[in-house]
Amino acid sequence: MAGPESSKAAVITAIVGNACVMCAKFVAFFATGSGAILSEAIHTFADLLNQILLLVGIKRSANDANEDYAYGYGAERYVWALISAVGIFFLGCGVTVYHGISSLLHETAPVSGYGWAVGVLVVSFLIEFYVLSVAVRAVRKSSAGQPFFAYLRKEADPAVVAVVLEDAAACLGIVIAFAAIGLTWFTGHQYWDAIGSITIGVLLGCIACWLIQRNRSLLVGESVPPHIRRQLLEILNENPTVEEVVDLRTRILDTSTYRIKADIHFDGSALARQKQHELHAEYENISSYEEFESFAIRYADEIVDLLADEVDKIERNIRKQIPQAEHMDLEAD
Repeated sequence: MAGPESSKAAVITAIVGNACVMCAKFVAFFATGSGAILSEAIHTFADLLNQILLLVGIKRSANDANEDYAYGYGAERYVWALISAVGIFFLGCGVTVYHGISSLLHETAPVSGYGWAVGVLVVSFLIEFYVLSVAVRAVRKSSAGQPFFAYLRKEADPAVVAVVLEDAAACLGIVIAFAAIGLTWFTGHQYWDAIGSITIGVLLGCIACWLIQRNRSLLVGESVPPHIRRQLLEILNENPTVEEVVDLRTRILDTSTYRIKADIHFDGSALARQKQHELHAEYENISSYEEFESFAIRYADEIVDLLADEVDKIERNIRKQIPQAEHMDLEAD
């Protein structure tokens, strides 16, 4: 997943960019009276508020673990990202669609000042596209060569995903607004402007629903991606002392932390073979039941210690190949 710093940089860039775009769009709305421009202004205002919430989540998720929250506060970003997505749905989608429907049902003042509208939309598109490019670079940097869209859908930091989707929607929304204003100017029919407003609202609603579902899944406790699970099983099964992985359960705790729990059936003979030379030496010295009993007790303790060493070795190997696997619970079945 995207690192904390790249996520934070992408969100801050989005906040600054959207603040500038929002002001420009509201100025354009007052100059033109266009419902599509107003929808875009509301869209950007919603994006700005939501990205502030995302930044709050990123900052709060960095708090250290304590007695009350033993696994830390990493999941805070999912909570705030979920609130942000709900905000997109109600503020961005709801208000925009409502305004568009009202414009269709009730006569509104004709759109004017087309030059203002075109100028602001062009500038807004350039700013939004730049913000989008920053977020896309953050995702590509953290994806480590994985397919972009697959990584974005299942593994990328939800805060960065929200910025990518919101600004992609913003760029597309500007194109829709431009088309709506153009059709209004060309045909003289005001309903094109209202249709543009509704279309932008529906677009925001689709984005919001996807983000709500993604963050809900992470809050409930989503398992690690399938390729990480396969890698875990390979690491476990490659160890010569592991006879069978009876059960493997995983959970994504936050953007850079996994919890791994596995019940493992260890091969007792493989463990015993590691003590073969010592067993032979001890056997030569056993001449009574008391000596055998003492050896058996000592040998049982050594096998337990050897099993613990094997578990530690497996955990080190997992962490080396999967750094996100910070919390592990490997148990002998």
